[in-house]
Amino acid sequence: MFDVHAFLSYLTNAYLLQGVLVTIGLTVATMLIGLFLGMLLALARMSRHLALSSAAGFYVWIFRGTPLLVQLVLIYTGLPQIGLKLGVLASALLALSLNEAAYLSETIRGGFQGVPKGQREAAKALGLSPWHTLRLVLLPQVARLIIPPLGNSLNGLLKATSLASVISLEELMRRSQVLMQEKFEVLELYCVAAVYYLVLTTLWNLVQVRLERHYGRGYAEVAAPVKPVSAMAQPA
Repeated sequence: MFDVHAFLSYLTNAYLLQGVLVTIGLTVATMLIGLFLGMLLALARMSRHLALSSAAGFYVWIFRGTPLLVQLVLIYTGLPQIGLKLGVLASALLALSLNEAAYLSETIRGGFQGVPKGQREAAKALGLSPWHTLRLVLLPQVARLIIPPLGNSLNGLLKATSLASVISLEELMRRSQVLMQEKFEVLELYCVAAVYYLVLTTLWNLVQVRLERHYGRGYAEVAAPVKPVSAMAQPA
């Protein structure tokens, strides 16, 4: 039977709250690294150099086409076999970042493709260098376009960090499992973990709304034009 008292007590459990902090830190770090790598991948995929574009496309194909759980295990257990031994946290961060970069690169590439071609031509006509065109003209518009899908990606990433529990990273899910083995209150602890994830994703949704409003200023939908009044009938 569900123990309400145990459920409420676990909501303020210090051991679980420390796991929440690890989950938040892992999510933020992964997103930052993933955005950096994703930008590089997106630019590589849009490159005119076939080798560079093909290499980036192959990377995206591999990491989007294989499960994140498999990638976590391969990095944690496979890299030591070639002499590269990483800790649990480093392995989780590497696997999550590499996986997230593959998805974010497609989001970023879609944002670049959503910017009208005339923007690039106008920047070229003004004599802007490729770097200044990217920084001053393209990126501000790309940021506005990709914020909604980026928000969804971070939302999913926040929950995907729970997979790091399979390599014993003591984030929220792993700590919940440890308490389950000690207290045998499985349902109560899973419900507590679900509440924590729900609270975190809800807070992020509030931040995302503010970001969308900030970057959407000046791009409000133009009011529909007033239909012209039909011509008056000519007198007979």
